[in-house]
Amino acid sequence: MHAVNHTGLSQFLLLGLSEDPKVQPILFGLFLSMYLVTVLGNMLIILVTAWDTHLHTPMYFFLCNLSFVDLGFISTTVPKMLMNIQKQNKDISYVECLTQVYFFIIFSGMDNFLLTVMAYDRFVAICHPLKYIHIMNTQLCGLLVLISWLIITCVSLIHILLMTQLNFSTSTKISHFFCELGQVLKVANSETLINNIFLYVAIVLVVLFPVCGILFSYFQILSSLMRMSSTVNRYKAFSTCLSHLCVVSLFYGTGLGVYFSSEVIHSSQGKSVASVMYTVVTPMLNPFIYCLRNKDVKGALGRLFSRAGSFFVKHSLEK
Repeated sequence: MHAVNHTGLSQFLLLGLSEDPKVQPILFGLFLSMYLVTVLGNMLIILVTAWDTHLHTPMYFFLCNLSFVDLGFISTTVPKMLMNIQKQNKDISYVECLTQVYFFIIFSGMDNFLLTVMAYDRFVAICHPLKYIHIMNTQLCGLLVLISWLIITCVSLIHILLMTQLNFSTSTKISHFFCELGQVLKVANSETLINNIFLYVAIVLVVLFPVCGILFSYFQILSSLMRMSSTVNRYKAFSTCLSHLCVVSLFYGTGLGVYFSSEVIHSSQGKSVASVMYTVVTPMLNPFIYCLRNKDVKGALGRLFSRAGSFFVKHSLEK
């Protein structure tokens, strides 16, 4: 195979989760179901937080953004995988591959930033309750989200610009079900030192700093809770963090699972299966965590469904 640079004709081959033809229909049905559940759940969160005025607070503003990011996160990888299974091919063009890398970095990075901002929101609410409204005002909330988008967009763009300087062989095989940055760099035919250096810099900026921010916020929250004399007040304050803690644990727990599995599991398919938890299962479960553990969201959903039911009944009677 001859090496080529970035051309519209070059393509990669995504090996996917399994090459067994008998497993393909099962994978298609499973991932299609998970994708539809994820889209429905996150769209419902976005709808209810935008519609119900009781949820027009900083915490639910960030939750709405998180649901939007999770929609983009799973939509970056799963639709192409389903299309390849249905067409029974493994092709992905060079442009499509770089597009996947670009948006995957953006949405995974935004997950990190939003979880950090949400931790800061809980820190202010519990440690500085009297100043909460003044600190977490609309301008600051919008600015935090905007800065997060600008940072991760620039990071992702630099990754893509560096990747366009690499050479690849035609029909290069990628041992994954999507174009993951690390896997793409492994199959490059040219020197990737600069790419890897910037990758580590980006990990520090996009992963390590947010994790430190989350740990610091919860350290301050725990310190504040320990100083509370009332057990009831302590429980009420901590209960506002439970949903966020579950999402953080799921997101970083699955991420660490993928990392350690890549160190232990030498099978490329085994690594791909492990990454499903991080890329597919987490965005699917986030809406359920907030719906099941959050009284405000459950109440808003109840009002939304009641309003929708009344509308349909009234419309049917008019007919």
